[in-house]
Amino acid sequence: MIDEFAKEYLHHDLRDARETVLWKLDGLSEYDVRRPLTVTGTNLLGLVKHLSTCEARYFGEVFGRPFPEPLPRWDDAAQDDTDMWATEHETREDIIDRYRRVWAHSDATINALAVDSSGHVPWWPRPNVKLFNILVHVLTETSRHAGHADILREQLDGSTGMMAEYAHLEPTDKEFLAERCARIERAARAATAGSGHDGLPLGQG
Repeated sequence: MIDEFAKEYLHHDLRDARETVLWKLDGLSEYDVRRPLTVTGTNLLGLVKHLSTCEARYFGEVFGRPFPEPLPRWDDAAQDDTDMWATEHETREDIIDRYRRVWAHSDATINALAVDSSGHVPWWPRPNVKLFNILVHVLTETSRHAGHADILREQLDGSTGMMAEYAHLEPTDKEFLAERCARIERAARAATAGSGHDGLPLGQG
């Protein structure tokens, strides 16, 4: 039997993951939170925008408690390309504030329903779900994108960490980090030496 302890445990972790995603934007310029940092265009503010839509949908219409602001339809393919990035007309503040409003709406749903309350996800192969399933799904989605945000932020300025209060525990000494990377590089080269499949660029073997 799934009990209320499980619900609170998952809800607590979801709240932490949400805060981590937003913290990754702190102190960055308008350009840096928006610009594509992978070949597929992944960017920090786009992750926040995407998570807002995702969470609003899963804790909203799935349980007959729709988020009170407009959302793109889940089956509207034309909206797929706009979900993961911010246009020049969308401000950082608007996107962040909307995410926080989604949190409040989701939290109200989570608090109002029992963990085994039924919901319906029409875009899933097995559409009949419980609140427990959706808590796990949204926590997984948020944690996955928090990991993306962590890597993107490290690419931008070297900042790492899961939460602001623990950031000071992360190693910041440049010599220490350079030696760590060099040690990992040496191990990678040693593991592939002589295999004929080292994957190194020509002339760098």
